[in-house]
Amino acid sequence: MAEKRQAIEPNGTLNIQEQCDLLNLSRSSYYYEAKPMSEETEAIMKLIDKHYTMYPWEGARKINLMLLSHGYCIGRYATSRLMKAMGIEPIYPKPNTSAPNKAHEVYPYLLRETVINKVNQVWASDITYIRLHSGHVYLMAIMDWHSRYVIDWKLSISLEADFCVATLKRALATSRCEIFNTDQGSQFTSDEWINTLKAHHISISMDGRGRYLDNIFVERLWRSVKCECIYLHDFATVKEVKAALTQYFDYYNNVRKHQGLDYHTPAEVYYGHVNLNKYT
Repeated sequence: MAEKRQAIEPNGTLNIQEQCDLLNLSRSSYYYEAKPMSEETEAIMKLIDKHYTMYPWEGARKINLMLLSHGYCIGRYATSRLMKAMGIEPIYPKPNTSAPNKAHEVYPYLLRETVINKVNQVWASDITYIRLHSGHVYLMAIMDWHSRYVIDWKLSISLEADFCVATLKRALATSRCEIFNTDQGSQFTSDEWINTLKAHHISISMDGRGRYLDNIFVERLWRSVKCECIYLHDFATVKEVKAALTQYFDYYNNVRKHQGLDYHTPAEVYYGHVNLNKYT
């Protein structure tokens, strides 16, 4: 949506409405500007993020009690709305009380019986909330499941699908996977995301709703990123957090030894310097 708004020329040959119609963009979306969040709301979101990273099985009720214990006067439903805005769900299985957006097709989870034993067999992606001193951004990463190698990543100030698709296209410019797994978020059910995968003949896999373990390696990545990088600093700007993440992902891929990789680095496995199968 951001790219569409930027494509509109206020003083162009066509008026605003005609340009919006051509871009399949509502006029209200063109003029919309998100209101900045209050300092208190940002502080609450930071607390939610840190608590959820450590205790991902806790739902809105317990997180709300945590917030109350820190002196924030906020109800459970308001807590739930903030968690939803941050893309947070507790990991416990729960009844399917909310149907996916029927405007988009939801694809089955393909990895349950799949033996993943080579690089570029399965890629996975997700989005997480990243706190700043005043405000927040969102981080999207693409990971190879076999090697845990982070193929590409990108920050965005919003949750629109554009930055996810741009990152996907950049990753596919250098390599390609057989199966791509994500959750059922709107970014990953958007037409452009789905069509990009189909154009590269990649099988599409989606987590079951509320099933944290279906994308477990990316969830572990988020915990590492936050505990080993984000929570150690108080970043003031997007530029600062981008520089820190650039350094961290270089460390994560090329230096950090992973127990699950028999204490090799993701880069060693991804680029074929180590064959994990001989250890299994």
